[in-house]
Amino acid sequence: MTLEKARQLLVTQADFGGGYNRNSARLILAEVTREHGQAAADELIRELRLDEIFGLTTGKSQ
Repeated sequence: MTLEKARQLLVTQADFGGGYNRNSARLILAEVTREHGQAAADELIRELRLDEIFGLTTGKSQ
């Protein structure tokens, strides 16, 4: 998955919020981590404010 595609999917999940969308965001971030590394996933978390929306933290494998 490209980082742009992951970004698009995460924006959709963040717009909806909620528990199911949090789990979906975690799965997307896990895929990003596998393909692009933890730094890329951390950047998406910060950029899209997923820490505020879903309580996700940087520096950990999702």
